[in-house]
Amino acid sequence: MSEDGYRPEPVGGARIRADIVDIYVFRVPQSNPGAVELLLLERATEPLAKTWHPLMGHMEDGETAPRTALRELAEETGLVRDDPALLGFWALEQVHPYYVAEIDCVVLSPRFVVQVTPFWEPTLNEEHCAHEWVTVLSADPAAALRRFLWPGQKRAVQEILTEIVPADSPARAQLAIDPRGV
Repeated sequence: MSEDGYRPEPVGGARIRADIVDIYVFRVPQSNPGAVELLLLERATEPLAKTWHPLMGHMEDGETAPRTALRELAEETGLVRDDPALLGFWALEQVHPYYVAEIDCVVLSPRFVVQVTPFWEPTLNEEHCAHEWVTVLSADPAAALRRFLWPGQKRAVQEILTEIVPADSPARAQLAIDPRGV
């Protein structure tokens, strides 16, 4: 222990990892341009079987976070980077920190957002057994936020609604990623 009371090096504690990404898919329905629909998938397998989530996935060896997001999007929903249904791809500023007690690990998960055309529907792989579009109304976003399981997911949805969905948001252009360049 140093004189100021701090340990210069850790002597234990939870591992820290940053090899999982979250991907939020949204669309703006033609019938209600003031609303946003967010995609939730029901997990068919463990961990978290029978719970609803945005897409999540693990990085493969040497893979960047944006490349992981696009690969997971293709694997779990069938949407590939050059599909005309993919209208936009963004990184959120927030990184999702959470703790997994079973493996004594703090996860720092980069978050991404994908906009799709109003009528696009996912083709699910074996990891998921169902999907639904959660409608978020600008007048009452709290009602839709209740469909999201974790507090961090609710914060991500709020960032999407304020920084990505509005075309005039200054952050929208800064957070945009060209999926063809990933």
